[in-house]
Amino acid sequence: MNGVSLDVARALVEDAKRQAQSLGKALSISVVDAGGYVILTERMDGARPMTPSIALSKAYSAAVMQRPTHMLEGWAKSDPVFFSQVARMGHQPIVATLGGYPLAGKDSSREILGGVGISGGSPAEDEKIAESIVASAGFATDFPAWAGLASGAH
Repeated sequence: MNGVSLDVARALVEDAKRQAQSLGKALSISVVDAGGYVILTERMDGARPMTPSIALSKAYSAAVMQRPTHMLEGWAKSDPVFFSQVARMGHQPIVATLGGYPLAGKDSSREILGGVGISGGSPAEDEKIAESIVASAGFATDFPAWAGLASGAH
């Protein structure tokens, strides 16, 4: 794979919208490339105004940190000062929350091709939809913990 095409991004967004509708939720979904640049962001009718920005931050975080955003929570808690500084360094905020997944190949290289972020449901709903659409599209959903993270190392 060379990256995430617009067609793949559209398919991820459509899958997320179907799942959101089945839950009766209005979400925003964002898909970015490996550098965290927007491929597609969509705000469903009725989604709260901040949700596109939050979805984009989740997608960006997952792509550039190369882990699901929930895996960043330990780092944010173990070293909040450093995390808060790093979180402001890129072209989008880095967030440690539920609902962001990298788009990584399942082959041995596990190349990061982009990221997806979901916002507008509960944290658990955002996470479930993000993981589901990533898996359905054939991307990896299992990521190793960062070495030394438990002890607070970066």
